[in-house]
Amino acid sequence: MRKTDLSMGQENDTDEINLTPMLDVVFIMLIFFIVTASFIKEAGLDVNRPDAPVTESKPEDSNILVVISATDEIWIDRRLIDPRAVRANIERMHAENPQGSVVIQANKKSTNKMLVQVMDSSRSAGVYNISIADQK
Repeated sequence: MRKTDLSMGQENDTDEINLTPMLDVVFIMLIFFIVTASFIKEAGLDVNRPDAPVTESKPEDSNILVVISATDEIWIDRRLIDPRAVRANIERMHAENPQGSVVIQANKKSTNKMLVQVMDSSRSAGVYNISIADQK
C-alpha cells in the first residue's frame, strides 16, 4: 500500500500544464502575422497646403471665385456662366489681376465631372494655381 501512495504522489507532480510550448506557438504566430502584414498605400490626391497665408492684399480682390451649385450651375463674379464660357471668363479676370488664383467652391451635391471641367478650363486659361474650398 505504501508503494501506491508514493506512485500517486509522483503523478501529481507530472500533472502540471506546461505553458512553454503554448507561448512558443503564440510568439511564432505573432512573428508570422507581423511579417505577412501588407502595408497598403491608399490611392488619393496629394494636396499641397500652405503653412500660413502670405497674401498682402485682400483675398477677395486677388482670387477668382468660381461657385458650383448643387444643380451644377457655375457662378463667376455673381453671374451664371455657361460651362463652355468658363475659360473665357477666367482668362478675362486673370488678365485684370495676374497674381490671382482660382478658388473653386463646389457644393457637396455637385458632380465631380463639373468640378474637373472647371479645373481643366482654368488650366487651359493659363491659371495653374487652383484651390478647392468648402461652402459654409
